[in-house]
Amino acid sequence: MQLNIIPLKETDYENILCGWWRDWRWSPPLKDFLPDNGKGGFIVYDGDIAVCAGFMYITNSKAIWCDWIISNINYKDRVKRKEALELLINTISNKAELLGMKYIYALIKNKPLIDTYKKVGFIAASSYNQEMIKKI
Repeated sequence: MQLNIIPLKETDYENILCGWWRDWRWSPPLKDFLPDNGKGGFIVYDGDIAVCAGFMYITNSKAIWCDWIISNINYKDRVKRKEALELLINTISNKAELLGMKYIYALIKNKPLIDTYKKVGFIAASSYNQEMIKKI
């Protein structure tokens, strides 16, 4: 099957993504912490099977933030999963370029995902020890 990428739908957060985050033993981000679906989120399918998804935050600078990359833990084709992640990250990169952005920023802890980012042209900046969020 051919991989296909589309914008996230409103229902994907509850119907797909929250389950994936829980499967990986992560707490799902609150929905209002994520960029608007259809504007900043994408999901990759292999036929009718959802494989991975992620988000881009558009800023008022020349940078976007790429984050909340997640995949279907039950999708076992490792080669296709890697291709799907590459498609996702490249799509976000292409969208950023079309918007006139110059930089894409990502915080990543997962080694295989770091390797995927490097494969599609990202370079390591610095490592970090703790994510910090304040709800106001």
